[in-house]
Amino acid sequence: MDIYEKMKELGVELPAAPAKGGLYSSCKKFGGNLFYVSGCGPVIDGPVTGRLGKEVTVEQGQVYARACMLNVLAALEKAVGDLRRVKSAVKITTFVQSADDFHEQPAVANGGTQLLLELWGEEAGLPSRSAIGVNALPGNIPVETEALFEVDTVSP
Repeated sequence: MDIYEKMKELGVELPAAPAKGGLYSSCKKFGGNLFYVSGCGPVIDGPVTGRLGKEVTVEQGQVYARACMLNVLAALEKAVGDLRRVKSAVKITTFVQSADDFHEQPAVANGGTQLLLELWGEEAGLPSRSAIGVNALPGNIPVETEALFEVDTVSP
């Protein structure tokens, strides 16, 4: 199924690609057909802040991780022009701003990974993954995700 048809079926709408927060490339092509998307936070409709295991629950964190992935996909679409070119979600890293005694980072990261699974299925959509607890994230956001995608060099 066409990725845009799948998104419509699932009620998934991409936000505008997030603005850069510094001196970097939002999405960088390398190795011929790989695209690295810089870390994206969960901000879509307004500020989101807090620490998992303190002000933010696992369930909220999953929603925020999904929002991060929507921003990742928006940045990727802006760079490649068409998400139908995506062959595979290769790797994601999800950073979770965590209280010292919070250890459920993988459960939080599932929010973003689940979206990729829903859109591309298990073979192309499930990436390798790291979920890392951190002391602080920019702007006090609770979650940030970066990603690597394999993209077809020919437009569909």
